[in-house]
Amino acid sequence: MSSPAAGSAVRRIFIDKQSPKAYQALVKTSEAVHAVAAGAGLDRRLVELVNLRVSQVNGCAFCLHLHTRAALRAGETTQRLGVLAAWRDTELFTPAERAALALAEATTSPADAAAQEAAYAAARDALTDDQISAVIWVAVTINAFNRVSVMSKHPVRAER
Repeated sequence: MSSPAAGSAVRRIFIDKQSPKAYQALVKTSEAVHAVAAGAGLDRRLVELVNLRVSQVNGCAFCLHLHTRAALRAGETTQRLGVLAAWRDTELFTPAERAALALAEATTSPADAAAQEAAYAAARDALTDDQISAVIWVAVTINAFNRVSVMSKHPVRAER
C-alpha cells in the first residue's frame, strides 16, 4: 500500500454513515450528557462554550460551525464567541465559565499533568461535583464528535 503524494487528497469515509450503529451510540451518549449537564445546573450557553473551545483546540471546522450556531440560539453573544480562543485574556467570562473552559482544555489535552491539576483545583473552587462531572463528560463527548468529523473531513458549506 503506497502513501498518497504530497498535496493529493485521499477520499475519506464518513465514518458516521459507514458505521451508523456506533454513531447512534455516540449520539445517545451525547443526549445523556446533555441531560446530566442540565441536571447539574449548567447553562446551555456554558455547554456550548465548552463544545466550541474543545472544537477550537481540535481544529474541527464542522463542529465549530455547528456549535457556534447552537451557542447563538442559546443566547450567547458574538463578542464572547469572537474572543473565546483567548478567554484567559479577557474578563468577559465568569469564574465558573473560566473553570469549565480550563477543565475542558485539560480533558482535551490530558498529557499536561500540571495544567490538569490546576484546572481541576480551579473547578473545585467554582463548580459543584455534579457540574465538574458534567463538564468533563461534555468535553469527552465533543472530543469524540471532533474525531468523527476531523477523520471524516465533514465539510462546512457556505450559508446562503
